[in-house]
Amino acid sequence: MDWQTPEDTVPSSFITEANTRALAGKPPATGAWREGDPAGDRKFVSIGATSLERGGQLDSARIAYETWGELNADGSNAVLVLHALTGDSHLIGPAGPGHPTAGWWSGIIGPGKYVDTDRWFVVSPNMLGGCQGSTGPASLGTDGREWGARFPYLTIRDQVRSQLAFSDAIGIDRWAAVIGGSMGGMHSLEWAVGHPERLERFATIAAPAISNADQIALNSVQLEAITMDPAFNDGEYYEAADGDGPYRGLALARRMALLNYRSPTELNDRFQRSWQSSISPMGASGKFAVESYLDFHGNKFTRRFDANSYLLLVGAMNSHDIGRDRGGVSEALSRVTAKSLVLGIDSDRLFPVENQVAIASRLTENIDGGKAVVIHSEFGHDGFLIEDDLVGPELARLLAS
Repeated sequence: MDWQTPEDTVPSSFITEANTRALAGKPPATGAWREGDPAGDRKFVSIGATSLERGGQLDSARIAYETWGELNADGSNAVLVLHALTGDSHLIGPAGPGHPTAGWWSGIIGPGKYVDTDRWFVVSPNMLGGCQGSTGPASLGTDGREWGARFPYLTIRDQVRSQLAFSDAIGIDRWAAVIGGSMGGMHSLEWAVGHPERLERFATIAAPAISNADQIALNSVQLEAITMDPAFNDGEYYEAADGDGPYRGLALARRMALLNYRSPTELNDRFQRSWQSSISPMGASGKFAVESYLDFHGNKFTRRFDANSYLLLVGAMNSHDIGRDRGGVSEALSRVTAKSLVLGIDSDRLFPVENQVAIASRLTENIDGGKAVVIHSEFGHDGFLIEDDLVGPELARLLAS
């Protein structure tokens, strides 16, 4: 669900005065990619008019995406990689114009790596409703104004249908594999259940079959943090006269989310009770290092994400239920024909491993005979973004099956 950045794995001392100063000043009203910004490595494709599950309609939509490797003559080597909540299409490559941070899975995907782009044609789209080039709330509607809060409600199934239309638009009839973690894992599972004829393999990583009440509750307080920010202005903040967007609420939502993405053991071991100031912890100023960590990442996040997109995408995650209108989860999973890898993380407190165990037990083509692969990591939910040498070999094994 989180989007891993390199500094997340370094000691707490990384959050220095110099790094904090680099983020000084008020963030922009939105951190979304906007028309006229550098495209970077993005490509764009139109998927046309899009009807949505809850009755909404987009008269036109586009998907931003990136690719690596070459599609072979019969189109049999295409791999679709789907990002988590706050990610985008930039799987591999440095930060630079158009890309605020470096690729989020560069330790797993690339020439000679676990998902070898010398063999596989890897495609990664920014999801519908996102804020890094695909149509979303920060995009301009037909009236020339940002969609904002007018953007229609999206479900996971809507996003997967947009990915199907995207696949058609770029000429992929059947994917060799569909791979996703966290929210992307919800997408990959929905692909396997709803469109089994369109993929040969899939991996769902650190994701559940259904968003339960506990997960929806955790999401709800993050959404309220955003909407309670006075600068949110009912989602109409893009052209605020003072340029003031709801960055305070968005940063707070991000800090809340980070507590779900990391394990208590990792935070305790990493930060303990260390103090980010020369002033005594019993004094009136200064912060504990873990507070500085959360502040830093909340502040950084506001410079690359959009508050309306965050609301929309978290709402889509809340909609996730592969058993809805399909006779329940077990019946839905019986539709899966693709070879499957289901991977969980033993310290994940957002989507605990019992979620992955339940999914794997119902998949007849599971490459581990109905068992989930559970990796040991101190990093919690974010382990799938950090533990390259644990996650990567499992993906290589799936692709070899």
